[in-house]
Amino acid sequence: MENVLIAWIVIMSVYGLFMMGFDKRRARQGGWRIPERTLWTIALFGGGIGMYLGMQLFRHKTRHTSFRVGFLMLALIDAAVCIWLGTAGI
Repeated sequence: MENVLIAWIVIMSVYGLFMMGFDKRRARQGGWRIPERTLWTIALFGGGIGMYLGMQLFRHKTRHTSFRVGFLMLALIDAAVCIWLGTAGI
């Protein structure tokens, strides 16, 4: 069960990273954007690490305090859950 939850967080984080890159590209092109609610949903359901890394890597949403603080907190929670689950079997 632990491995499934860790895999979920990894998959959602990779998805979140790509979504941040995609949204940044669309922002530059002036095209259709991913709603902020969708970005938050991805982060809340295990994608916090990828969303935070994507925010830093693509310099996207960095002026929004709620994203900077919120994605960081969710990333820390996701990382803590992975570490806790990873050490639970030891």
